[in-house]
Amino acid sequence: MSEILFIRHAATDMAGTFCGHSDPDINARGQEQISELIDRLRKESIDIVYTSDLRRAAATASAIAEASGVECEVRAALREISFGTWEGLSWKDIEQRDAVYAHRWISEYPRLAAPDGEDFSDFERRVLKEVEFLCAKAIEQRIAVVTHAGVLRTVLCSLDNCSLDDAWRQTESYCAIVRHTVAPPLLTQIIGASS
Repeated sequence: MSEILFIRHAATDMAGTFCGHSDPDINARGQEQISELIDRLRKESIDIVYTSDLRRAAATASAIAEASGVECEVRAALREISFGTWEGLSWKDIEQRDAVYAHRWISEYPRLAAPDGEDFSDFERRVLKEVEFLCAKAIEQRIAVVTHAGVLRTVLCSLDNCSLDDAWRQTESYCAIVRHTVAPPLLTQIIGASS
């Protein structure tokens, strides 16, 4: 069996808002979290790091790659979901703008998109296609993937049969590590599909 280390990026000044496709830099606390993360990863064997193209993930990934002495490859499909007009807003801001839609969004989550945001089924399809690519790579390489909470939750719920509550708990912390085991039947299926 192969394993992929999925890692949530470090903190930014947009914590507590809908960040999505927004592209803030890592803040001072995030730099501390990256140092702590690298210490936690010292015993891991990593051959390559893949990352979302957003700065908060890329900065986290670059630090891991440098500490591990490996390459870092950017993969845009690892981006967080887009929250459209909600980007950069807190939940309080959103409720003040349109309480009816906000409460509808909660009751229909994750199937209802934020206004002008990415549809969840499109996001899920994008993420799962990318994970298929990563699983194929995991046959030959020990990989780490730096991405976003929404991507990690999709992996946990869609592939690891976690409940949404458990997925939220596992990904709540910045620099959280989620281990995804690529079982031999899935590897065989992926190899068969690509040949």
